[in-house]
Amino acid sequence: MTVSQDHRPAHRAAQVTESGGPVHVAPVQPREPGPGEVRLDVKASGICGADAGMAANPKPAYGFPIVPGHEVAGVVTQVGAGVAGWEVGERAGVGWFGGSCGHCTACRSGDVVHCANRQIPGLSYAGGWATTVTVPATALIRIPDGLSYEEAAPFGCAGVTTFNALRHGGAEPGDRVAVLGIGGLGHLAVQFAAAMGYETVAIGRGEDKRHTALDLGAHHYIDGQAEDAGEALRAMGGARLILSTASSSKPLAGLIDGLTPHGRLTVVGFDGTPLQLPLDKLVMHARHVTGHVTGSPVDTEQAMRFALASGVRPRVQTAPLEQAAEALKTQQAGQARFRMVLTTGD
Repeated sequence: MTVSQDHRPAHRAAQVTESGGPVHVAPVQPREPGPGEVRLDVKASGICGADAGMAANPKPAYGFPIVPGHEVAGVVTQVGAGVAGWEVGERAGVGWFGGSCGHCTACRSGDVVHCANRQIPGLSYAGGWATTVTVPATALIRIPDGLSYEEAAPFGCAGVTTFNALRHGGAEPGDRVAVLGIGGLGHLAVQFAAAMGYETVAIGRGEDKRHTALDLGAHHYIDGQAEDAGEALRAMGGARLILSTASSSKPLAGLIDGLTPHGRLTVVGFDGTPLQLPLDKLVMHARHVTGHVTGSPVDTEQAMRFALASGVRPRVQTAPLEQAAEALKTQQAGQARFRMVLTTGD
């Protein structure tokens, strides 16, 4: 038994129907929520770098067609049996964390993000590049008033990832924190870092990024094309935390010199290239290199509340769902300013 709205508009999804096939929009049937699940009518869905990999997956876990999308904002439309705390008509979303098993060691320890059987929209089940998506109720994120659907969607991945990486990065207010990259992740990280009270250094490529970095709240800008970013940070006195949001791993080794003793390099953006690090510089100065991924629904809700209180907002470039293929190409080419978001118009 499910609770539902009476009307059932025609639904559609941006999908890939065969291995190596293109992204195209086609009609779809909503999937009825089973026990413990909720169906959303999607209003907006962000495009993340990982979505390209999802679209190209030759063996999707749920079979073809593939529907990418893990930054989803919409409205609860159906509530499955056994679901408490959610009602039809509520604003809700789902992010990279798309569900957990509830019984592994990580889940029992409260670390649902690192569940051994973690689900991810677009990888584990059809994602949010659609007008409808059905997800575990435990993955739902409450969207507060004050954020539009287009603003809320990126918090499910880019927002919560940078928010958590910064607040758990070991720096304290007044410490110097550097952000490498000023793109879909980095533009949020710069804003969050400044709002958290860190002396914020943005590291980009090209003098043309300086105005943007300062406008986002950075106190300093380093042009990584014109000077060695690690040495520039060292000349400032070093950074307690460097958050790498760039998709290229190439600059990371050179940033080690820019860390203070006991400083940390946290990586959230990468390209899979093997990384060679100067171990002597890590060991002799007790420095750390770590990775970070996403957050729980509660973390995402906290990131949204912090954003409302501090004025942090994702800067989005919208496109209708029907233009998903073109929007994905824009994102992959690094031409989005700053986060591509698909809208359904429903």
